[in-house]
Amino acid sequence: MIPPRGTERFLDALQALLGPGHVQQRAEDIAAWTRDWRGRYQGRALALASPGDTAQVAEIVQLCAAHGVAVVPQGGNTGLVGGATPDASGQQLLLSLRRLNRIREISPADGVIVAEAGCILHSVQEAADGQGMLFPLSLAAEGSATIGGVLSTNAGGTAVLRYGNARSLCLGLEVVTARGEVWNGLSSLRKDNTGYDLRDLFIGAEGTLGLITAASLQLFARPRAQRTALAQLAHAGDAVALFELARGALDAGLTGFELMSAHSLRLVAQHFPQLARPFELEAAWCVLLELSDSESEEHAQQRLEHLLGDALERGLVRDAAVAQSLAQADAMWALREHIPLAQAQEGLNIKHDISVPISRMAAFVEGTAELVLQALPGARLIVFGHLGDGNLHYNVQAPAGADGPGFLARHQDLCNRIVHDAAAACGGSFSAEHGVGQLKTPELARYKSPVALELMRAVKAALDPQGLFNPGKVLPGGATREPGA
Repeated sequence: MIPPRGTERFLDALQALLGPGHVQQRAEDIAAWTRDWRGRYQGRALALASPGDTAQVAEIVQLCAAHGVAVVPQGGNTGLVGGATPDASGQQLLLSLRRLNRIREISPADGVIVAEAGCILHSVQEAADGQGMLFPLSLAAEGSATIGGVLSTNAGGTAVLRYGNARSLCLGLEVVTARGEVWNGLSSLRKDNTGYDLRDLFIGAEGTLGLITAASLQLFARPRAQRTALAQLAHAGDAVALFELARGALDAGLTGFELMSAHSLRLVAQHFPQLARPFELEAAWCVLLELSDSESEEHAQQRLEHLLGDALERGLVRDAAVAQSLAQADAMWALREHIPLAQAQEGLNIKHDISVPISRMAAFVEGTAELVLQALPGARLIVFGHLGDGNLHYNVQAPAGADGPGFLARHQDLCNRIVHDAAAACGGSFSAEHGVGQLKTPELARYKSPVALELMRAVKAALDPQGLFNPGKVLPGGATREPGA
């Protein structure tokens, strides 16, 4: 903690650097940025600084290094693990990158867009669309999540099956280091085998190693046609079998394969009855498929109908519907996208973002359900996610009518242990796309090998020797446990 006179000098220098209106200190003015999106973490900040360009970010970091002030970077503040929330000391600088929101370049010939860290994901999608191209990263928070944030957490979303996660879509970065230097690693090259891949150090590091200020991102040709279908299935194993069938029939055209439990869709129907459904959702599971086709709408329709006809003959699917229009496709996707919103309406729940090999998915779902319900009778399982890339959101809600916050406080640790141990036993991970933040640092200590943790700490010490970048996040030690409500 810096002494009061040092704090005053630091803030005066920060004000002089950024100018009026870009350094906010009053708690009531910055309350929205000191609380995480889920409302589980509430911190305090020395100030909220909003630089306007990379040069100002570098100067702020130099100032922080000179005064020993820790920096907590923040984009859209849509993270789910408390990775962008300051601690309770009131001595950390909250650094908002929202003003770095320019599209610097679009090159259809290179298939590249260069966007600053504060660009909203949806704005990047629109800029690509304006050039007849596709930036395929898509997730529920795309209207507020920023490029810097999705790269810092290596976000996934609904199109990972075809295009990969954020790391796969990034060709290069511009990063401010802990010394306040700017590494310009922006590139449009697919091949550059010249030593260590520095880009990969910063992607997924959640702002603990450096501050991403811009990125060069891959663009793709827009598909000529897209078709969406919804299918009902009796067992999770049928969904895995359908995925294998779809992958063989559709190959790279299969861009989405989402699994949803009956209970998750009943919650959607309960809290959002206005949403259209193609049929009565009676089976235990539903799968949402999306096909992108390079030929025509007719060709896409035929391929998807042939696949579903084959699946019906094999007994994998009980019922299925193919969207006949963009409006119908949007309605199908709305069912999937409203599951998190319906959960929130229903009350607090214990969230898990796990990944397991697809071949072990059915065994994980069935075995873990048995273990959870044995330990927590009456608990409601809200299971949905990206089966096509092995990522499930395996959430556990209190029994109907029970005290949600109390259930969370009493049973969260036990529930986490059951679900995460089950994922690990299947060769999986306790964090697939949400990151570690401050919520899951104890899990990192439990499931990462000592060698892996030693290597991670060595990288942190080398790149941020003062420990100024996002302390208490990712690496175990000094992390804040999640509150019970």
